[in-house]
Amino acid sequence: MQLLAKTLHGLEPILANELRQLGATDIEERTRAVAFEGDIHLMYRANLELRTAIRILMPIANFKANNEDQLYDKIKAIDWEKYMSVKDTLAVDAVVASKVFNHSKYVALKTKDAIVDQFREKYRKRPNVKVYDPTLGVYIYIFNNEVNVSIDSTGQSLHKRGYRVASVDAPINEVLAAGMVLLSGWEKDRLLMDPMCGSGTLLIEAAMYAYNIAPNHLRKHFAFMNWASYEAKNWTAVRQHAEAQQVDHPHPIMGWDKNLGCVRKTEQNIEAAGLTGKIEVARKRFEQLKPPPAPGIMLMNPPYDERLEEDDIGAFYETIGDTLKKKYAGFNAWLISANFEAIKQVGLRTSRKMTLYNGKLECKFVKYELYEGSKKKTQAPTLE
Repeated sequence: MQLLAKTLHGLEPILANELRQLGATDIEERTRAVAFEGDIHLMYRANLELRTAIRILMPIANFKANNEDQLYDKIKAIDWEKYMSVKDTLAVDAVVASKVFNHSKYVALKTKDAIVDQFREKYRKRPNVKVYDPTLGVYIYIFNNEVNVSIDSTGQSLHKRGYRVASVDAPINEVLAAGMVLLSGWEKDRLLMDPMCGSGTLLIEAAMYAYNIAPNHLRKHFAFMNWASYEAKNWTAVRQHAEAQQVDHPHPIMGWDKNLGCVRKTEQNIEAAGLTGKIEVARKRFEQLKPPPAPGIMLMNPPYDERLEEDDIGAFYETIGDTLKKKYAGFNAWLISANFEAIKQVGLRTSRKMTLYNGKLECKFVKYELYEGSKKKTQAPTLE
């Protein structure tokens, strides 16, 4: 069957590669999505194991509609009893990019009306609408006059991993953080550090990747569990297989932050993620750190001066550049920021640059290759 994995802008190639590794076929990258072929078993695995997906949809219909009456009639013509009963609950979400249909909420309303009217005419009863955790989530996407209808196998977005029990201002999205780890090219063969760790999202996503822990292993419920076709034994086998694939990781994963409150929140989130002892964190300003032995990889999400304030954001980014240049020979440093002028103040040549989005903020994710240092095997350092 055809499935569709939704993702964030810029992560499509990474998601396609993840799907390839899971055994998906007929993989096609689209805008903020990747289409693929797979069975129910693969759909379960995709929800549990994909690091850069935010939702797994199952397309069920595709047609053209040139007005609201055609939309209503063709939605109503779908046999909805394949997917729900009159006693079940329903939620509809719509996205439109069309001159014909220019209001997503109206499209969602017409879709809902068509579905419930089908049941009302047959049973004189109708399913109820339930915004949170419905039996069936329906997704409508309209481009010009082409309508795509899908049902949601996920429910709550996959970026909500369940470990963020303590948060900070402007936290980075978990799926974006996982994407940054994978885009960085880290092959788990060297230490990884985040010197501005905030609430620890980058560190936690890196550790789950390093130890091959399924990113949604903490999650108790997915939308597909509401379906009549749900196979509990199959799901149990998927979870057991994922747990059996976990591995040891010999290289340090380390984080610091200048704010003690952030360090404490990172520690709470690490514990909630079940990663106690796998990540080291301490309080320290970046420019005061004693660098761990090279080679290594650094990921950082410094303030953008959008939601977090720095007295002089330009000088702050200049300090980042000076510290990297003076102390971090042999490291590859990756930085994400929505402040493009501030990035220029780093003063180092970027070897890669790509566009990502942190929420609605357009960001640049840039790589600095600091001149090569020692090739000796990395030894576990101690945190200061």
